[in-house]
Amino acid sequence: MNAQIFAEWLRRQGHRVIRTESSYWYDAGPRVLQAFPYHWVVQPSAQEMRELTIRQNRVAARYSAPLGVPDGMVSYHAVLGGPYNPKTLNDAARSDIRRGLRHCQVEPISCERLAEEAWTLQHDTLERQGRAKSMSQSEWKRICLSAKDLPGFEAWGAIHDGELVSALLSCTLDDTVSILYQQSSTCHLPFRVNNALISVFTQAVLERPDVRYIFYGLHSLDAPPSVDEFKFRMGYSAKPVRQRVIFNPYFRPFVNHLSHGFIKACLKIRPDSATIAKAEGIFRFYLQGKRPLSGQHWPKALMRQKDAILTHHRETMEGPSSGWV
Repeated sequence: MNAQIFAEWLRRQGHRVIRTESSYWYDAGPRVLQAFPYHWVVQPSAQEMRELTIRQNRVAARYSAPLGVPDGMVSYHAVLGGPYNPKTLNDAARSDIRRGLRHCQVEPISCERLAEEAWTLQHDTLERQGRAKSMSQSEWKRICLSAKDLPGFEAWGAIHDGELVSALLSCTLDDTVSILYQQSSTCHLPFRVNNALISVFTQAVLERPDVRYIFYGLHSLDAPPSVDEFKFRMGYSAKPVRQRVIFNPYFRPFVNHLSHGFIKACLKIRPDSATIAKAEGIFRFYLQGKRPLSGQHWPKALMRQKDAILTHHRETMEGPSSGWV
């Protein structure tokens, strides 16, 4: 599968896709572009981003960049490289997997089944994360059915007594499989159905000769940290990157701590608004990204790596040929 197939999946959902020299982009939110494929780490030029935001009449664009770029919020990708052996996980994780596998069986399912039966699971998941209004049932069906018959896309499910209790949608791009969506039933969550699903899926995928990595998502703008904590308990790790938010030059003067404070106040009034939550995240990532790396709020997932990252960053900056532009 190549990026053009992923782009077709987005177009089928009604998104507009844009190709630039460094990456692909789509309208992930109102007037906001997101780079894809999500696991790519890119370095578009300032001119490229200026033209992208101005010509496309967009407020902002977001992408993942290397740690060595001059600014951007310190962030991570949740990833895993093969082979995968659940026996290397801690006792609690292994126990959770065993419990999950006693409760359900894991197998590939059709995109049609995902569209019809997994909406309840998706809604449960978003509700647990405080994002219940971020997606409608019609949007969910469109996401799933848009993947039908596209090479590289696949759905997997955990099934208990014929009932779908946990599921995921993934795609393979080059040597990387990306988990795009994962959802589970709240009432079956204590039986560790997510653990069973991810363990079986991860092991099966990394046994494929052409797959080197699984990408389990970006550091989210608005999801709670518990979402990624589960991934790390399952053996995935945090690959450090810098998430950059580039604002349209004509909008940039309005992005400051005062306007960010206003958005945060609005979010307290409307905590269920997905649009306000995303806007708060966009402003927060941008403003954090303007601070020195050592002065940013580091995500918990990178705290163990912090000293090593900062040391390497200092050495890169002070070196005779940092390669920065």
